[in-house]
Amino acid sequence: MKDIPKVYRPEEYEEAWALRWIQEKSFSSKPDDRPPFTIVIPPPNVTGVLHMGHALNNVIQDTIIRYKRMTGFNAKWIPGTDHGGIATQNVVEKMLMEENKTRHDLGREKFLERMWSWKEESGGSIIGQLQRIGCGCDWDSLRFTMDETCSSAVMEAFIRLFNKGLIYRGKYMINWCPRCGTALSDIEVEHEEQNGKLWYIKYPLVDNPEEYLVVATTRPETMLGDTAVAVNPDDERYKSYIGKDLILPLTGRKIKVIQDSFVDPTFGTGAVKVTPAHDPNDFDMGTRHSLEIISVINEKGLMIGPSGDFTGLDRYQARKEIVKSLETEGFLEKIEDYEHSVGQCYRCDTVIEPLLSEQWFLKMRPLADKALSALSEGKTKFIPSSWEKPYRNWLENIHDWCLSRQIWWGHRIPVFYCDSKDCPPLASCEIPESCPSCGGKNFRQDEDLLDTWFSSALWPFSTLGWPSESEELNYYYPTDVLVTGHEILYLWVARMVMMGLELMGEVPFKYVDIHGIIRDDHGDKMSKSKGNVIDPLDIIEKYGTDALRFALTRSAIPGRDIQLSDDDFVGARNFSNKLWNASRLILANLEIEELRELKIEELELSDRWILQEADKYAQKISQAYDEFNSAQAARLAYEFTWNLFCDWYLELAKLRLHGNRPGGEQTQQVALKVLVRILGLLHPIMPFITSQLWEHISSLIKLPGESPIEYNPFKESFSKLSMEKDSENMNLIIGTVSAIRNIRGESAIQPSLALSVRIGADGTDAEVIKDNASYIKLLAKLDVLEVSPELSREASETLAVFGNASIFVKLPEETIKQEIGRMQKRIEELTGQLAHVEKQLSNKAFVSKAPKEIVDRTREKSSALSEEINKLKINMEELKKT
Repeated sequence: MKDIPKVYRPEEYEEAWALRWIQEKSFSSKPDDRPPFTIVIPPPNVTGVLHMGHALNNVIQDTIIRYKRMTGFNAKWIPGTDHGGIATQNVVEKMLMEENKTRHDLGREKFLERMWSWKEESGGSIIGQLQRIGCGCDWDSLRFTMDETCSSAVMEAFIRLFNKGLIYRGKYMINWCPRCGTALSDIEVEHEEQNGKLWYIKYPLVDNPEEYLVVATTRPETMLGDTAVAVNPDDERYKSYIGKDLILPLTGRKIKVIQDSFVDPTFGTGAVKVTPAHDPNDFDMGTRHSLEIISVINEKGLMIGPSGDFTGLDRYQARKEIVKSLETEGFLEKIEDYEHSVGQCYRCDTVIEPLLSEQWFLKMRPLADKALSALSEGKTKFIPSSWEKPYRNWLENIHDWCLSRQIWWGHRIPVFYCDSKDCPPLASCEIPESCPSCGGKNFRQDEDLLDTWFSSALWPFSTLGWPSESEELNYYYPTDVLVTGHEILYLWVARMVMMGLELMGEVPFKYVDIHGIIRDDHGDKMSKSKGNVIDPLDIIEKYGTDALRFALTRSAIPGRDIQLSDDDFVGARNFSNKLWNASRLILANLEIEELRELKIEELELSDRWILQEADKYAQKISQAYDEFNSAQAARLAYEFTWNLFCDWYLELAKLRLHGNRPGGEQTQQVALKVLVRILGLLHPIMPFITSQLWEHISSLIKLPGESPIEYNPFKESFSKLSMEKDSENMNLIIGTVSAIRNIRGESAIQPSLALSVRIGADGTDAEVIKDNASYIKLLAKLDVLEVSPELSREASETLAVFGNASIFVKLPEETIKQEIGRMQKRIEELTGQLAHVEKQLSNKAFVSKAPKEIVDRTREKSSALSEEINKLKINMEELKKT
């Protein structure tokens, strides 16, 4: 049937299309003779539900994959989820708390059974949500970081790195989360500026207890573990104290004053307490000076050891009690307000506790050097390029990676210990048969698990079957682009690059496309506490998935954060409706039975123009996609579809769309050819409506492919159907009509009132306007249109200028006063602009130092503004006489 429903209701089509793409395996990919194009999805945690950040990230990836598939690539988008380590374990532990149980009550084996059961029942919702928004993944290649394939890669990677001497075990200062009960790497600690206190504490001299050094600290609870006070060797105030003994308040223990250049003389008093067991910088200082290490806080955040009366207290309760005691005993000099950076667990926001602990580490310097070389050689490129500098800086200042975690959900470290304590540990995928050192048969496996990000770092090749040398691995690796947010640049992106180079010998992706974060329309970051979160599933229900996709894509300008409001989705919904209605208009009048080759002599100017513009926009949109700039592609597609095709071409073509009108068959051919091209150009961004319209049209006429995904609108060319001047001539008509419409609007002339217009133009401009007078009269609603080179303004006319043409519009009497006001306002605006330009030209430095073309352009602008102001003044005075 020609008719399609009057109103586009996305809920009637979208879920059916999403299911159809999966059932028909529309995005399945196997190695063949086409060039590959590969993306691996940043795997969401299995605990996740779709939020706006997920939607943005995955819609951008989907536009790229669909575009590449349409342009001849064997495009593969590998989907999957991450086991989430701490985050996922926390979810199940909270469920156990409701049953008044802990994981220790269940034991490791039963707890893991509970984890897997929860994962299978509840953990896959985000995959269904990604499918619902139309993600064109190869769903047959779905991976999970703890599935057999990925787990095998994790074990193999660890063993190779271990055997190469890159993984070691040592007792070092680590970040510890008392809430999660595990170590964290440096980049899993998020720092937040907080308003705290600075306590000034007196440390008496042993030789003269009446004399003391004052030390400032933000953590008085750790003072019980102090083993020195340090000063800068260049600080003249304290040179006489270096080497002397002090009394540690509340304990009576003796500690020395040491000198170390790390000390900042401007902090506090310039003398700092040194607690090697509870601060990474103090630990380094303690190592340099062979200081005793005294732990006073344990893994649960409780005071231990030599804490005296404070033993067993929570660290913050202990802080209060210690400060009270210091004040009571006269050791507290003063307290100041102090803003400082506080490290928090990236998963639960608990303030981390620096602790001395034995953990597994990965040496990062050798891996980082390879990544730096790859960056310098251009093997990894960032979009936008501004992210290259922070990425390079992080690699240059990298620390060893603490790999071990004290949790139960994840990949257990594949290290085994022989019963004989003197034997070195063995890295193995399974329990060793015998110890190579002593021949022993009894082994125990390390209790710790690997950091979640270790398995994630292998994602680009573990998903393709590594360490097996599969056909897929050889064909699809390295992948082409990674689309991600900047917040995981170091946690994930850098580590993938390092692991890819170390284990595969190649970077895992050629480009890193980094998008901004989503903010509300005031520029604030979205958060539940602020109540400004926009739920993508609510947007889908209200406006449709294509509206969500288009609004996100159009807003995702590279290098910028994204501000969203409901208006963005309303506008995108309106765009869907505009496309639907344009299609209805064309199909309602359709009488042709096939798309045929057209001849240029058959076509009118507007036909040739829209075909020429279709080629131009297809080329520009293709370039935007090639540069991973989906935002620019969306904006260009919108501009061509709404502004050029709907607002201008279809308005001009309406009267000719009927087959019994002169030029009707050719107009239908042109309109349908361009509509089909538009459906192809928009398909990567708006796959649901374009697929539905394609199916409607295909029921009437044969199209180039069964669906838009099988059609390449970027390759098609209409170049033989237009002439060089078509665009210029059509722009003259559009500019003329727009100028008349502006006068009608600004002068408040009723839309239904037909106007009388005279246009002063000569040469080619006059010919073009005369030849297309019917267009201008139709679109500008004129009853009289006169064109002549020798025209001057009459008293009741107002003037508009477009290019070299002067447009005189006869005003109804009641609008003349309004037009005088409009002219006065315009003169004031132009006079302000002219003053700014003249100020530039009067600046000798600007004229002498600015590039000549800029100075010339500024002078031309000054001349044009003066001329327009003079014309307006003359015409305004003439109007006043009427």
